[in-house]
Amino acid sequence: MPVKIRLARHGRKKFAFYHIVVADSRAPRDGKYIERIGLYNPNTNPATIELDFDKALGWLNNGAQPTDTTRAILSYRGVMMKKHLQEGVRKGAFDEAEAERRFETWLTEKEAKIQTKIEKLASDASSDAEKRLAAEAKVNEARAAELAKRKSDLAAEAQAASNKANEASSEATSEEAPEAAVEETKTEEVATEAPVEEVATEAPVEEATTEAPVEEATTEAPAEEATTEAPAEEATTEAPAEEKATETPAEEKAEEEKKDTEA
Repeated sequence: MPVKIRLARHGRKKFAFYHIVVADSRAPRDGKYIERIGLYNPNTNPATIELDFDKALGWLNNGAQPTDTTRAILSYRGVMMKKHLQEGVRKGAFDEAEAERRFETWLTEKEAKIQTKIEKLASDASSDAEKRLAAEAKVNEARAAELAKRKSDLAAEAQAASNKANEASSEATSEEAPEAAVEETKTEEVATEAPVEEVATEAPVEEATTEAPVEEATTEAPAEEATTEAPAEEATTEAPAEEKATETPAEEKAEEEKKDTEA
């Protein structure tokens, strides 16, 4: 039965990670497997690789065939190098101690390279962060300068508007001042001339008003006298009539008495 060392996909869409498994070549990719020997996550930088070194080497020695991606992963972790050295020992090119020394040398160099890469990535990330911060600081400074300029422009416009309004108000007051002075002079002239004219014009009116009642009184007094005298005249005119009316019987009596005495 052909056995392969391959990857079984897991994770969500656009964020996949893989299990390193030993499975039958006829089984589905994500189906049943014989043994899981590691984990591969390409979403990190550098990629995260967890591998059971001894199990992977044992399956390779037993004839399991890795896929291309799995071969690169095993080579990255030194499994393929270890298998190559063991074949050299088996062929007698060098002994086991030399194989271990060479493997340790290669492993230390590989780890140094990996560490260098990690440090470089970290330094690049920090430098990128510093660059971004500097760019953001420049942008903020530019924005602050622009805001300050806008504020200064607005303040200048407001000051200009206030100055213009003050000038307009001062001009209005300066224009109104001569008119007010002319009006005051006119009113003063009228005030100085008005009393004379008023005296001249109003004095007869007052006299007329004062004399009018007198005339009315004089004109009305005879009417009243007439009204009062009219009864007197009537009395005088009527009195003799009464006297005559009263005297005729007396005279008649007197004459009758004289006649009686004479008789």
